[in-house]
Amino acid sequence: MEKQRKGVRLVLLPLPFQGHINPMLQLANILYSKGFSITIIHTTFNPPNPLNYPHFTFCPIQDGITDSSSLDLLHLIILLNIRCVTPFRDMLAKVISDARDNKEIVACLISDALFYFTQAVSNTFELPRIVLRTSGASSFVSFVLFPLLIERGYIPIQDSQLEETVTEIPPLKVKDLPLIDTKEPEKYYKELSNLVEGTKASCGVIWNSFEDLESSPLSYLRQEFQIPFFPIGPFHKYSFSHSPSSSSSSSSSLLTQDQSCISWLDRHKPNSVIYVSFGSLAAITAAKFLEIAWGLASSMHPFLWVIRKGMVIDDGKECLDPPFPAGFIDNLQGRGYIVKWAPQQEVLAHKAVGAFWTHCGWNSTLESICEGVPMICMPFFTDQKVNARYVSSVWKIGVQFEGEVKREEVVKMIRGLIEGNNKEGSQIRERVLDLKEKARVSWNHGGSSYTYLDALVNFILSFEPKR
Repeated sequence: MEKQRKGVRLVLLPLPFQGHINPMLQLANILYSKGFSITIIHTTFNPPNPLNYPHFTFCPIQDGITDSSSLDLLHLIILLNIRCVTPFRDMLAKVISDARDNKEIVACLISDALFYFTQAVSNTFELPRIVLRTSGASSFVSFVLFPLLIERGYIPIQDSQLEETVTEIPPLKVKDLPLIDTKEPEKYYKELSNLVEGTKASCGVIWNSFEDLESSPLSYLRQEFQIPFFPIGPFHKYSFSHSPSSSSSSSSSLLTQDQSCISWLDRHKPNSVIYVSFGSLAAITAAKFLEIAWGLASSMHPFLWVIRKGMVIDDGKECLDPPFPAGFIDNLQGRGYIVKWAPQQEVLAHKAVGAFWTHCGWNSTLESICEGVPMICMPFFTDQKVNARYVSSVWKIGVQFEGEVKREEVVKMIRGLIEGNNKEGSQIRERVLDLKEKARVSWNHGGSSYTYLDALVNFILSFEPKR
């Protein structure tokens, strides 16, 4: 089989955001370990660092985005799908030509699902396109059902309906639907339609998930799509085990990680620290920031808090520094440690971490499950809302803020999970440890993800070669 793969090249195109670049490069490492040559075509906006992956070929394309500060996430994705068409097509033609000159074949394109423009481009080259979905199958079900949800009046959301259950996709409530704050909702609906239709038109879907975690949504989507599915996650665990190079999250991080927090964690007892991180995009108001800060301090438990530059907004403007009250840090007497970005996989794997207060991005959710760390969920937008509901109400491995964040509720949640002195907290910890074991089994020999990975390799080798 290895001989068969010699001279077989795969072309990968990641969406240039932290939560999308990481899993795409982890997937690249997995496929490289299976004998494939890898070319990464990437935008000049938020580019990965080629020096961290000397075994890959990197090909930048000009996207024309010099300043993204005036663009929200929705308009940035729309713009990328327009501006990348021609440069990507030209670069793909060059990659195929160069491969031919080197007596290689380009077997297929693997693109992020949100780069839906690539389906039409790959069709012009008669090149198979496989989609990588970097979020969970559970949230994707909601995207597929959006037209129905609009038809039945769930969307646009009315404040009076927020707590109602969406009967088509229980246990989601109306407030859990994966929406974003935009003045142009029709554009968002159109992007979701492009995402779903572009995925349906592909040859297959790779999921950073595993069967025991999302068997029901995966089963539903298989019936709807009628294309091969390959749930081979969690990717980052393969990378640690099988990669020929350093493939920790630091290799693909767009932000500089502060490793000093690990030595701080080393000084704490097992399961005693609350780790707080809301991802690379979310922003909070100064008022919410203060409730979080006072809640953490009042819990009397040590905490590691990631506070990115620009994460806190006050009167519509980014706070240059975290707006802590005077004397707040000194009064903690060392119980709090603040960093601008953390090596999250390493943090969650640390024995001192007893709970994770998270925005419930899919990567964060998976990483917490894989380390058996219960979660406090505070989602912000899109799939994070669905993930949070699954964490709290389906898998029951965490708790969720259902309304405004108040310091008293923060204290109650932290103590319930860290101290485990109530029935709910103990059961949550038992369930997340059970899921951790199921995740471990999935990526080991004979597990579901291991088996699907073999199927993916064979699927790629079955394509007619593009020479």
